[in-house]
Amino acid sequence: MNASLRRALPAVIVALSLASGAAHAQNAAIVNGKAIPKSKLDEFVAALTQQGRPDTPELRNAVRDELIAREIFAQEAEKKGLARNPEVQRQLEQTRQDILIRAVIRDHLKNNPVTEAEVKAEYDKLTKGAGGAGGDKEYRARHILVESEAEAKSIIEQLKKGVKFEELAKKSKDPGSAEKGGDLDWNGPETFVKPFSEAMVKLEKGKYTDMPVKTDFGWHVIRLDDVREPAPPPMEQVGPQIKQELERRRVQTLQTDLKAKARVQ
Repeated sequence: MNASLRRALPAVIVALSLASGAAHAQNAAIVNGKAIPKSKLDEFVAALTQQGRPDTPELRNAVRDELIAREIFAQEAEKKGLARNPEVQRQLEQTRQDILIRAVIRDHLKNNPVTEAEVKAEYDKLTKGAGGAGGDKEYRARHILVESEAEAKSIIEQLKKGVKFEELAKKSKDPGSAEKGGDLDWNGPETFVKPFSEAMVKLEKGKYTDMPVKTDFGWHVIRLDDVREPAPPPMEQVGPQIKQELERRRVQTLQTDLKAKARVQ
């Protein structure tokens, strides 16, 4: 080896070493000569962190191991010629179509986004007259639950004499409402068993049942405090669902338009 070659060799080795290091820095791993890009690892980690997993060295190592295992299996399938298997090809084509369909939909919604104004207009349309004529009402009732009809009749007699409902409700065997003067808060009729709800909806505000009401739980004395039309849910709560529905309609319209233009034989 001549002197000039000996002088050049260390520089070549250093250059190759740096190039190899740079290649490894860009890749998560190299399996049988095939690189797994670091960007692929980052993509998997990002998906997991969006689900609440912390981005830790342990997570990255686990993802790297998974990507390596996948690559090993994929290479083995290629080596055995399984990619040419008709069933495998059918599944690959199906997956390809699914990916392309999602890409078209994303592109269409990106170029034709559902605006906040559209969501608000749809919300207003859906909630216009909500709880109006024919809408289910909400009832605020109180009750006193006892074991026997005789006990219930005794409570009704005491109410007629002016004893406060809230005071008598302390004797109720429904501990949840007894502590609140028998208050059951706001509910739709469907919340209660049928005999209870039927008696409740017949009452006028401020009135109580003049006869005990029997259910599987025992005997009830019911007072109706108030009735109201149900308020629609706030837009902040249902806005995402409305937007999703409007996007679904966008895609359905796109499908109809594309089908109309297509030559189907």
